[in-house]
Parts: sequence; structure tokens; C-alpha cells
Amino acid sequence: MDRFADAREEMVSRQLEGRGLRDKRVLAAMRKVPRHRFVSKKLSEHAYRDMPLTIGHYQSISQPYMVALMCELLELSATDTVLEVGTGSGYAAAVLSELCGHVVTVERISELAKNARDVLGVLECNPVEVHCIDGTIGFPDRSPYDAILVSAGAPAVPEVLKHQLKSGGRLVIPVGNSRMNQDLLRIRRISEQKFETESHGGVAFVPLVGEDGWSD
Repeated sequence: MDRFADAREEMVSRQLEGRGLRDKRVLAAMRKVPRHRFVSKKLSEHAYRDMPLTIGHYQSISQPYMVALMCELLELSATDTVLEVGTGSGYAAAVLSELCGHVVTVERISELAKNARDVLGVLECNPVEVHCIDGTIGFPDRSPYDAILVSAGAPAVPEVLKHQLKSGGRLVIPVGNSRMNQDLLRIRRISEQKFETESHGGVAFVPLVGEDGWSD
């Protein structure tokens, strides 16, 4: 018996549908994935609250609404291959695994990568592959991608990520000149060198650290 089922249903109803999210596949994924499994036991009772939660190493698991919004903006189909930059707890990767055909997720902090890999394995979130590398350079071995999700705030859009998209591919990324505040952008690759950018409001993510991000 899942004692958190009612909490997940209320989360979807109040936090997601209540704020206008309508993608039925995203809502179903958010109802299914057990967010409490991706936080410490002492925080599990808070797992479905409308807020990010700490996962250690100065990182956090994103607010449920933000995960759902970013997934909706990616416009995923069941056969898509997706790159996630910033695995963190692994929660967003688990949600993505319900929406597409293959997820590649990269995390620079080895302990977080291992923990995420373990939880994703126990929950049988397949196919998801977790790699411990600098995510600002993407993961070219599996490119090009139908979609890329960046779960940390960048000072600028890494050009290398844009060029790991297929034609028509979507990149969702928080970008801003402050480590604390960003604009949520969706960038669509129109052709080899042409990209369209839309802004979807202000957000606050932990910094994207790496070669093409903020310095540590």
C-alpha cells in the first residue's frame, strides 16, 4: 500500500492542474513517480509540498511544479531520446522516463550520481543511464537528442548543448546573469544554425557549474 498516493494526487490537483498545466502524460507521470523515494527519510513527509528540498552537497530536488512545467515545455513523445543535465536526486529523470523512450542524465557530483542510479534502479525506471561528468558539455556519445532538460541555472546557454539537438529539438534551460535568479528559456532548433528562443518566466535554480557554466 502506498501511503503517499493521496498526497501525490493532491499535489497534481492543487500544484499542477491548479496552475494551468494540462499535458495529460506529464500529469500521469507526476502521479506515478514516488517523489518521497528521492529525498532522505527525514524529509519524506514533506516530499509532496510545493517547494524544493535539500539533497545535500548544496543541491536540491526541484519544486514539483517546476519539474512538471519543464517536462511539459519539452513536448515529449514516447520515442524521444532525452538528455538531462543535472541529475541531482534522479527525480526528474524518473519523470522523464515515463514520457520518452530513453533518458541520458549527467551529474558532476559522484555521490549524487551513485544515489540517483541506485534509486532509479530499484524503481526500475528504464531505460535511464546515469553518467558522472561535467554536464555543461552535454553527452555527445548519444547525440543528437530530441530534447535536453537542464536542471540548473546557467550564466548563458551552452552552445555545445544547442548543437547536440536534432532539427526540431527542444532545449529547456534556466539562464541568468545571477547565480540565484534566471529566466526559463525554451530553445528550438529550426535548422543547422537557426534557433528560436522563448521565455517562460522567472525561476531560481542552483548554479550550473562546469566548463561552460559557473565556476565552482
